[in-house]
Amino acid sequence: FPIPVAMAARRAALQVTVCAAAVALALCAAGIGATPAARGAGCRKHVRRVTEYGAVGDGRTLNTKAFVRAVADLGRRAGDGGAALVVPAGRWLTGPFNLTSHFTLFLHRGAEILASQDLDDWPLIAPLPSYGRGRDEPGPRYSNFIGGSNLTDVIISGYNGTINGQGQVWWDKFHAKQLDYTRGYLLELLYSRDIIISNVTFVDAPSWNLHPTYCTNVTISGVTILAPVHSPNTDGIDPDSSSHVKIEDCYIVSGDDCIAVKSGWDEYGIRFNMPSQHIVVRRLTCISPTSAMIALGSEMSGGIQDVRVEDNIAINTESAVRIKSGVGRGGFVRDVFVRRLSLHTMKWVFWMTGNYGQHPDNSSDPKALPEVTGINYRDVFAENVTMAGRMEGIPNDPYTGICMSNVTAQLAPKAKKLQWNCTDVQGVAYGVSPEPCPELGAEGKPCTFPEEELVIGPPELPKCTY
Repeated sequence: FPIPVAMAARRAALQVTVCAAAVALALCAAGIGATPAARGAGCRKHVRRVTEYGAVGDGRTLNTKAFVRAVADLGRRAGDGGAALVVPAGRWLTGPFNLTSHFTLFLHRGAEILASQDLDDWPLIAPLPSYGRGRDEPGPRYSNFIGGSNLTDVIISGYNGTINGQGQVWWDKFHAKQLDYTRGYLLELLYSRDIIISNVTFVDAPSWNLHPTYCTNVTISGVTILAPVHSPNTDGIDPDSSSHVKIEDCYIVSGDDCIAVKSGWDEYGIRFNMPSQHIVVRRLTCISPTSAMIALGSEMSGGIQDVRVEDNIAINTESAVRIKSGVGRGGFVRDVFVRRLSLHTMKWVFWMTGNYGQHPDNSSDPKALPEVTGINYRDVFAENVTMAGRMEGIPNDPYTGICMSNVTAQLAPKAKKLQWNCTDVQGVAYGVSPEPCPELGAEGKPCTFPEEELVIGPPELPKCTY
């Protein structure tokens, strides 16, 4: 079918949906059309403003104690209908703080939570067990800005308020090699379940933005993530050793991968043995000139499986759905299903990397070879493309079961003469232009996509008046 026409129709329908949701949310924020009895699941019995705990929204007063005190107080109400901490309009400077269970962090229009730029306000915490050390540097790592562990039923939402990591100081020190420890992430939840993140803007993270790790049943919807396109490692959303994750209707501008699915690093990820699985990414818009719209890896040593990607748009982005692995990673990437991509100005449409470096202890087990198989791409339209495919598996460990169907890559004026570079890969193609390399040239048929939808999160997002 004509992909551009289908995408235009989808965008028009999405605009109507978003506008309707915005109207409903505006009414809700004004206290119209939603009574406590009608609001339903996810709305909290106990509601407090951060100002009740002494916070001052002038952009200068440090409010760490107020946020910590508020969460501790509201955490005591978890068993009695849950609690919401409301952040009104203003600029609320704070150091890192943690969330609690049965809890909503609600940001009103014009609310901006600002991360302290004083590194002394960021305590050190232990590295993740599936990584064994900090991602940037050995040893511990700086705290995440907003965190939490072993939580249930957490919502971060509002009327598109902002969580601002003020990351420039971190990026400057990273580039100057002045950091002794790994940068913290803007939001990291560990060992948690039933998470909703919606209608919030995240900007200028020190490093990765949203990092659900060892989590299950996570919904990330209607989120905007912004970072300068050359800021270091500012991944948008990184589900890590997490299961049943739904990412939809998000807009990401990033200095790294817009979305990166991960599951631990080399021997530590192999030992921890917790895959990322049952993941849905749909209706994403991504801009990332130096990285991927969606990456699988490179830290994938606990395994990645059952990833479903559909109806996504990438603009001025290096590659679409990229697989990143290498000798020493172990683990697997399998059962990946991609359909209906609209890609505009790409370096590569398809990119698989079997020689990705960066090992935690500057060493790796040469016998720890990844299994990459069952990768399906269908209904892909790309324009202004430099090269259709760079497909690099691993010698004596080829990437197998690759399927491409109904793919059109329209070349840029200065496109490379060689459009496919394939080594150590095996697959089939059906209706692919330009004609793929011989390794993928066996005549196939339309690639598969699971018919049964994954059930993740609530049927609709909570509509609450705070």
